[in-house]
Amino acid sequence: MHSIKEIYKTGYGPSSSHTMGPGRAARHFMDNHPGTPTIRVTLHGSLALTGKGHGTDDAIRKVIRDEARTEIIWKPGETLPRHPNGMLFEAIDGERVTDRWEVYSVGGGDLWDERGTFEEQETYPDASMSDVLQWCKEEGRTFTEYVEAHESPDLYDYLEHVWHAMQDAIRRGLENEGVLPGTPRLARKAAAYHARARQSSGASRHMGTVFAAALAVAEENAAGGLVVTAPTCGAAGVLPAVLHFLRQDQDISDRRLLKGLATAGLIGNIVKTRGSISGAEVGCQGELGTACAMAAGAATQILGGTPLQVEYAAEMGFEHNLGLTCDPVGGYVQIPCIERNAFISQKARECAVYALFSDGQHKVSFDDVVETMMQTGRDMQAKYRETSLGGLARTCHIP
Repeated sequence: MHSIKEIYKTGYGPSSSHTMGPGRAARHFMDNHPGTPTIRVTLHGSLALTGKGHGTDDAIRKVIRDEARTEIIWKPGETLPRHPNGMLFEAIDGERVTDRWEVYSVGGGDLWDERGTFEEQETYPDASMSDVLQWCKEEGRTFTEYVEAHESPDLYDYLEHVWHAMQDAIRRGLENEGVLPGTPRLARKAAAYHARARQSSGASRHMGTVFAAALAVAEENAAGGLVVTAPTCGAAGVLPAVLHFLRQDQDISDRRLLKGLATAGLIGNIVKTRGSISGAEVGCQGELGTACAMAAGAATQILGGTPLQVEYAAEMGFEHNLGLTCDPVGGYVQIPCIERNAFISQKARECAVYALFSDGQHKVSFDDVVETMMQTGRDMQAKYRETSLGGLARTCHIP
């Protein structure tokens, strides 16, 4: 597995796979062809089907910065062989194509090509939850200590930057009001939920606090604001919301929250390595399902759980999101994405509480769920995998 730093990327929404990834690809191609008169980008599959709503073309144009040099072609009916999010970059001089580059946005802002351009150095010797649990058992240590044993010394400096960026997104989202960009004309709700939560008490206050924080980040993402992938932009609200709640309600120190981020990153890393976090490949189960597992596992550790309880919480958070489709209405990361962030944040918190009541023993392993998620994603029809051709995207008509 690679570093957990690859799970947490700070960038502009609304989509890690449809905006951050293509933007990175455009930057790489431009750096290699600075004087080329024309850059032609052909978007295939899911990138072409929902790229307009996700702002894929805008992300590419922002990098190239010259409308006259930029040509974007949409081919929604053609999928390149390696992944649904395929792109073809071409450098054109007059009538001659001087270079061609096929590249894929594989989720979480990551890119892949057959040349091995973006291959990262392996950081961890293990790639399964069972192996990590075995290490924890043999060494008598926690998931966080496993991460610390393999990451570079600047890990917590990086995670501190991540946590600050997450908090900033929450703060902005709780202050900003109005209507989100795009044809759905969806009104922001985070500020109102936050105000009502502060006027409530007991369980309603707790739930409202979690809802408001998750909505804040998800709405900032939908507006193209600066967020942290956890593990993707579309699922960016879950982990910050749960950590924010623990900080507010349980008076948890920032240092302990950073250790929770380390554990959450490890959980997301296992899914990314053994499965997928791409909605275009496996549906929303790979995005918000992973986010739920990350937040549930982190909360369990922060609240004093054992490695077995952490794994149990993560497994539950993942298992109970199996089969979740990615069917964004109008191709925007808004409906049902924003509400899902809020409800799944609360689910993650409940998984943590449930696991802490147990001894951590259970029948279905986290690794089993990752394998099941991949099988489910392969069986899922393409219209339910970030193409906006089925599900809510087809039945919900926005005027």
